Amino acid sequence: MTTAPDPTLPDQLRFDAAGLVCAIAQQHDTGEVLMVAWMNRDAVAETLATGQVCYWSRSRQALWRKGESSGQTQRLVAMRMDCDGDALLLLVEQTGVACHTGRRSCFYREARDGAWTEIAAPDVSPDVLYHRH
Repeated sequence: MTTAPDPTLPDQLRFDAAGLVCAIAQQHDTGEVLMVAWMNRDAVAETLATGQVCYWSRSRQALWRKGESSGQTQRLVAMRMDCDGDALLLLVEQTGVACHTGRRSCFYREARDGAWTEIAAPDVSPDVLYHRH
């Protein structure tokens, strides 16, 4: 991003009743879908201002800066808004794994033969990822 973002950009989104918008993170150069999370106005503004992806944690009810506890960060390459303004596509440069399970992508289960089948093993143990011993 070469110029400072317009501070009114978040105001142009259609946030839901909880003040959130769905955000899909995709690896910018491969197209791999990494994860889905939620952003509030402050998370969108911070992401645009810093270039480091920030989400809203619904469980903690707080801003969640991707990688703050795991070191697995997302650098924003581009932010795209859908036609209705109620969803975002974040093209990112993912450092390490995106999923808290230690997998590159959160989409590691596929419907096969009537069951959810794991199609990707963890790249790193969650205990190692979050320094739990």
